[in-house]
Parts: sequence; structure tokens; C-alpha cells
Amino acid sequence: MKYYNNRTLSFADSYVAEGYTIAGPKENDGIYNGMFDLALDDDMFGQNTFERAERKMFEHAIDGAIAKANLVGRDIDYFVGGDLLNQIVSTSYAARKLHSGFVGLYNACATFVESLIVGSSLLCVGAGNVVCASGSHFSTAERQYRYPLELGVLRSPVTQWTCTGVGATILTKSNDGQLLPRITRGMFGRVVDFGVMDANNMGAAMAPSACDTLVQFFRDTNSTPDDYDAIYTGDLGKLGSSILVDLMDDQGYDVVGKLHDCGASLFRDEQQTYQGGSGAGCSALVFNSYILGMLRGGSWKRVLLAGTGALMSPTTSFQGDSIPGVTHIVEVSVV
Repeated sequence: MKYYNNRTLSFADSYVAEGYTIAGPKENDGIYNGMFDLALDDDMFGQNTFERAERKMFEHAIDGAIAKANLVGRDIDYFVGGDLLNQIVSTSYAARKLHSGFVGLYNACATFVESLIVGSSLLCVGAGNVVCASGSHFSTAERQYRYPLELGVLRSPVTQWTCTGVGATILTKSNDGQLLPRITRGMFGRVVDFGVMDANNMGAAMAPSACDTLVQFFRDTNSTPDDYDAIYTGDLGKLGSSILVDLMDDQGYDVVGKLHDCGASLFRDEQQTYQGGSGAGCSALVFNSYILGMLRGGSWKRVLLAGTGALMSPTTSFQGDSIPGVTHIVEVSVV
């Protein structure tokens, strides 16, 4: 691992061995229909609470990723991941079934990309295999961050739909002679707060941090948007993505045609999710299904994935605080 310029990390041996996705019914009816490893017919997943369903999704995704990589549980040195619930209980409880070291993370919807950077760093200091996972569930997040499901509150036109889904990625130190996608560089973003107060408008709150991290990454690496086949943000949604385009243009970077958002692309317009998807499962689902597929299939050679997170809670919103945002980024290449 090499640290250079401002905040950029360079990784020599962090290969993406496999990815596994489990998506809810609404998510599988969206743009990426049929691309997920497991699509649920019922978001209760055979459990008696939504929280237990989310936990079971984590357990299933982790087991699925390990099996797809032709590994067993004892081959995993570290499990790195997180979710949106208090004390990251879905991830923490799922970790009980693994015998590996557990690194629990919380950076809201930026957690998945954060886990890829942490996992790649662990490989650089001696770990052999790391599983990285992140996810969310509409019903668990809705009642923790917004309102009881039974209340039926009308949704703001700037709001997003927390996705139900978990994605797990196996990072490995050796490619065994295979041409595997590789995490080549990463950057931890800094917290940026432009004073957005509306907890429904998370895209607007996160867009400034996405701009800050992308611009700093391009400057650190002496690269431009044209050096990449695609640039994916996590869950800015449609409005947040349009704000990011304008902010990047102000900094001298044209990202039109390159910029995509996992959340904005997750659902179809007729599914009435307003600005699109949000949640810690967005980037994990899209990366481990569509993006990996494009890289492995040879359609893409180099991609940026920028995980966006709104660092707020119901308490801070009730007390009238603004919403800070953070964005972490990884470069994934097939070379």
C-alpha cells in the first residue's frame, strides 16, 4: 500500500474474487431485474421482524459470496461491513457466524466503499481473504429514521426510497493467474457540510462531498473523467446527481455521459420512488451485479465508485442541525 499526494491510497494486490447480491422484490422489479443472485418474493425473508430479515440477508449474502469464490468460512481473515441500524446490529449479528476478525463500519450509505478501502488495506498488510458487505432494508430504515410504517405519511418529492438489499464482495490477495478486477486506488473523503437542513433531501446534502472527493482524487492522480469508462456515485438520486454535475462543471470537470448514480438507476420511473433509491445497499447491489459484470465481460476497463453518505440521525434533525456528507472513492480496474 502506498500513500501519496493528498489522501489517495494505492493498492498493489487487492483483487475482487467474487460478489453476491440479494435484493428485495421492488429492487428486482427495477432496472437491474434478473441481475441479482437472489431476489426475494417477500421482504420478510421468512422471519417475524424486518430487522431479523435484514440480518438473514446479510448472513445469506456473506455465505453466498464465500461459496461463489470457492472458499469456506475459515478461509476468511476479516469481515468488514456495516448497515444503517443502531449499533450496526444486522452486520454485527451476522458476524457471529464467522470465525474471522470483524471490523464494523458506519458511514451511512458510504459504508460499502469504505469497507472496500479498509479491506484492501488489510490485504496489503498480510490478510489473504476479506469479505466486505453492506446493506439496508426499506422497512427497518423507514421506522428508525422517518415514521412508523403504519402511519402512511405522504412523501416529499425530493425524497428517496431506501433500498432493500445486501451486497457482499470477496477481496483476495492473489488472482491465481486470472484476469480479475482489482481495487487499484482509494480515497477516504472528508466531511463536507453546505448547511442543508431538509432530512428528506439527502441528495443535495451529499452532492458537495461527492464533488470534493472526486475533484481531490482527480488532482491527486492527475486523471480526468475521460480516463474512466464510468463514474458511479452511491445514492445521490436524480436531484443530487444533477447538482453534482453543476458543481463539477464549476470546478472545470465535465462528467456528463460518465456520471451515473446507483440509487437513481435502481428503480424504474413508474415505481414511484421519486428521486430513486438510497441506503447502504444501493452501491453494494449495483457494484456486485452490474458493474462487476461489465468489468468481467470486458465492456469496461476502469471505473470509479464513489460511496456517498449523509451523516445525520433523527436526533440531529429534531434538534435543527444541518446534514454533513461524506464520500469515499475506489478505482476498480481490469488490467
